[in-house]
Amino acid sequence: MPTPAPWSLNGCEMLNPFSRRDALYGLGASLGSVAFSALLAEETRTATGPLSPRPPQIAPRATRCIFLMMDGGPSHIDTFDPKPRLNDLHLKEFLRNDQMQSAMSSGKRYYVASPFQFRKAGASGMDMATNWEHLAGVADDLCYYRGCQVDSVNHPTALYQMNTGNRFGGDPALGAWTTYGLGSENQDLPGFVVLPDVSLPQGGAANWGNGFLPAHYQGTTFRAKGAPILDLAPHPAITRDHQRRNLDLLAQLNQQHAADRPGNSTLAARMESYELAFRMQAEVPGLLDLSQETAATQALYGMGEEPTDAFGRRCLLARRLVQQGVRFVQLYAGTWDSHDAIERAHGSLVKQVDKPIAGLIADLKRTGLLDSTLVVWCGEFGRSPDNGVRMGTAFGRDHNPKAMTVWMAGGGVKAGHIVGATDELGAEAVECVHHVRDLHVTLLHLLGLDDNRLTYFHGGRFKQLSQFGGAVIKELLA
Repeated sequence: MPTPAPWSLNGCEMLNPFSRRDALYGLGASLGSVAFSALLAEETRTATGPLSPRPPQIAPRATRCIFLMMDGGPSHIDTFDPKPRLNDLHLKEFLRNDQMQSAMSSGKRYYVASPFQFRKAGASGMDMATNWEHLAGVADDLCYYRGCQVDSVNHPTALYQMNTGNRFGGDPALGAWTTYGLGSENQDLPGFVVLPDVSLPQGGAANWGNGFLPAHYQGTTFRAKGAPILDLAPHPAITRDHQRRNLDLLAQLNQQHAADRPGNSTLAARMESYELAFRMQAEVPGLLDLSQETAATQALYGMGEEPTDAFGRRCLLARRLVQQGVRFVQLYAGTWDSHDAIERAHGSLVKQVDKPIAGLIADLKRTGLLDSTLVVWCGEFGRSPDNGVRMGTAFGRDHNPKAMTVWMAGGGVKAGHIVGATDELGAEAVECVHHVRDLHVTLLHLLGLDDNRLTYFHGGRFKQLSQFGGAVIKELLA
């Protein structure tokens, strides 16, 4: 019996379960038939396992992603994009124009020079504030992008846009799209894991939600304090065989319930979550035991010392997760929302994340994972070159959607390069300028996914991460 030919729908190839008549019907002129075919394809996809590994749509540069989200909007001017012109303008009155509208619009405003000194780091001469002591050691592995722009100056909407492409929330996160397109390499762990700070970012869990995609693709959070996953270990009196029999009975009842409710992805995801939780009981305890790592590795991430221990543990766990086949891991560190006292606020945050992030990149490189792991560092927007209202010497910066620095490492990016530029004040991107949708398209491209083919039928049309299409930023590719 000949093997059925592969076909592609919703951006993913699968064996054709339909007859020629079914296929012709799916290619018919009516929108209803297209939607119906998409639903049939999704049912087939789910039947083979919603997180089963799937082939990439294009040649991938990376197979997994670690996304470092600096919640609150770190200042590019005070981290990776020096603006010496501000030294001449420090505390001179800033006159707003249509290109720079601040979130804090009352009172007089003043230009503010950076309180940090800068240097050229690495053989490639990457601009970096001197308080990034450890990251300078891996500077040649970084690729800066200074041309990204977003639409919002408000934290929740800007975070939603950076994470999901939609300012108003409710759409799938980048990690959800990635696992939808590629599945996961380890069926005993979630495909998309989120490691938040103690306090959740503005907008909450919608930043890593599945949106209109089936619920299987939402991010799974590990707690920042205490047990990362509650109730992971069963009661000592309950044996694994006892649990298995209970789950089998529950699955039988749920299947009867689901038979009367076809197409309910939330119910299907809940049923699968019981099975995944059962498998995780065997897989996760060892994964979470960071004491298995050598003392040298723990020290590399800043574990066992302050203020790096908490974020260092999350970075090391991220490396262990991707090493075990998790497709997408997102870490949060914040908040970087420094409207005043930016020297103290940013200085404290850099001390918390500098050593762990440098350790993560060095460890990925040491273990041979960096080439196939895309690491992304960014916030939801940049900061302005001016201070809102003068407050003694505790100067800060306001929100700026027109200029920011995003940097990447590994995964096929152009290491040791700076792409794009902002103006002499850091107020606006002026070279290689792209909307965040193009950055999203580029990240998908590096992971082997084509934004125009990675679609899902919802609300009467095929939807995609970029909303309505975008372009790969080719200057970022190695």
